[in-house]
Amino acid sequence: MARYQLLIEYVGTNFRGWQIQKKGLTIQGLIQKKIKKILKEKIILNGSGRTDTGVHAIEQSAHFDCKNEISNLSKFLNSINYFLNKQSISIKNIKKRSSKFHSRFSAKQRIYKYVIFNQINAPVIEKHRGWHVKNPLDVKLIKNGAKKLVGTNDYSTFRSSSCHAKSPIRTIKSIKIKSLKNKIEIEFKSQSFLQQQVRSMVGCLKFLGEKKWDLKTFDKVFKSKKRALCAPPAPPEGLFLTKIIY
Repeated sequence: MARYQLLIEYVGTNFRGWQIQKKGLTIQGLIQKKIKKILKEKIILNGSGRTDTGVHAIEQSAHFDCKNEISNLSKFLNSINYFLNKQSISIKNIKKRSSKFHSRFSAKQRIYKYVIFNQINAPVIEKHRGWHVKNPLDVKLIKNGAKKLVGTNDYSTFRSSSCHAKSPIRTIKSIKIKSLKNKIEIEFKSQSFLQQQVRSMVGCLKFLGEKKWDLKTFDKVFKSKKRALCAPPAPPEGLFLTKIIY
């Protein structure tokens, strides 16, 4: 058996997320189907993690095993992208890996980016590539709130009710915030995240930036470990999986 890692870029707008579902088009399902067609054998594509409906990826990582080595990787890339590019998916690279490599369990850090367009008018060219927030946001307040989220903590407040993780304890290594004109980018780095954790944290940071909450309230909500107190999660179209570090 030969093992290969794929680096994948996709627009998640028209998909029901990464993971194969009983109904609806998924990224994992479509790529798996196309690889099967090219290699003429059944394969299972394992992703580094799930992305929800509408979430994008700049560099998702996945791997699969096949019976024989792929003799021409460039030809394989051209063939599969011929089918996938029409669906807003692109395989950026393919690498041969040892059997010890696992796209999910070998990952040391995952980096997500959330984009907010803080302006009166709705973006047109970048529609579905960020969260349009009309109310003015105080970026300094958002940065102060983000500092409280870094470290090893219980993130129950930001955990989806359907999350199956064994523990709500996670370690956020860093949160970086960039603001240029009307565009705010928030980058989160951690080995792993709870379901809807990033979007829920962004939703709370938005409340803080709008001054619906002060820092004391933000901290109280975070430490309450109560999902019911969390602000509405940010919409999926602003979230990008940007890189998996091994």
